[in-house]
Amino acid sequence: MLVNVVFHPLQRSLVPPIRGVWRRASGARRLYWTSTLVLLLLNQVLQSIEPSTLLTDPGLVSSISTPAGSHAADPLEFTPAELKVLHRRFGVHGPQPRLAQLFTAGIDQLEPLRSVTLSRLDDLRPIVLRESQKQRINPMLVMAVLFDEMQHAKPGEAHPLAAHSGLFSTLGPAQLGIGEMVHQGLLPAVHDAQQLERARNQLLDPEFNVTLLVGKFARLRNELGYSRTSVLTASRSPREAKSLAVLAYLHNGKLDYPRRVLRYMQDAELHALLYGRRKLATTPVI
Repeated sequence: MLVNVVFHPLQRSLVPPIRGVWRRASGARRLYWTSTLVLLLLNQVLQSIEPSTLLTDPGLVSSISTPAGSHAADPLEFTPAELKVLHRRFGVHGPQPRLAQLFTAGIDQLEPLRSVTLSRLDDLRPIVLRESQKQRINPMLVMAVLFDEMQHAKPGEAHPLAAHSGLFSTLGPAQLGIGEMVHQGLLPAVHDAQQLERARNQLLDPEFNVTLLVGKFARLRNELGYSRTSVLTASRSPREAKSLAVLAYLHNGKLDYPRRVLRYMQDAELHALLYGRRKLATTPVI
C-alpha cells in the first residue's frame, strides 16, 4: 500500500518486483528503506507548505503586533528595502530551511531540555540584570537570546578541546565569535595564536560571554541610531518591537529568528526567572 502511494499510477508495474525485494531484504535494509520513504513523504509535505506558514507564529500576543483592523505592517516582517539595507551594512543569511525550522520547534517541546536550560539561565540572571542596566538594554531580549542559543547548542562545543580545535566559529552561552571581540575593541583585528587562544578561553567564560552579548546589542543599537536613553520595549509600540526584532536578526542572521526571540521574550517562565523574587520554603515547627 505504501508503494502504491509513493509511485505514479503508470509505474505500478514496478510494485511486484519491489515487494519481492522487500521480502528478501534484511531487517537493517528494511529500516533504511522505510526511513528513506518517510523522509521522501516528509519532503513532499514540506514542499506543499508555504514558507509563511512556518515563519508566522500565531502564538504572539497582540502587544507586539498591529491592532485588530489595522492595515499597518507586521512589525516582525521585513520589507525587501529593509533587508537590502541590513544586508549591505551587516550581512544576513535569509530564513532557515523549513526542515530546520521544524527541527528547532521540536527541540523546544522537550521539557527536560527546557528545564536544564532554565536552570543554567538562573545562574546567569545576576549578570544579565547588571550588564543590561549598565548598557540600557532590555534584559528580556538578552534572556530570550540566551535561552534560544543554549537550548539549541551543539553537543561538545563547550569543551575547551573542541573550542580550540577551530571546529566551532561561535562559542559560549550566547554563541559569539572572535569577530565580536574585534568589534568591541577587545581583540586586535590582526592577532597571533596566543591572543586567539586567550580570546577563545574568554568566550567560554559565561560571565564574559553574557557581557559581550549585551555589549553587542549596545553596539548595534548605537550603529542603527536607536535611542540610548530609553530601554526598547515591545509592548510600548510596534516601532520598538520592530527595533528589537532588528537587533535579534542581526545577532543570528536568520530571518525567522526575530519572531522566535520575541516569542521567548513573552514566556512566563523566563519572566518569572528574571524578575521573580525567591523565598526559601520553611517548614513550620509543630
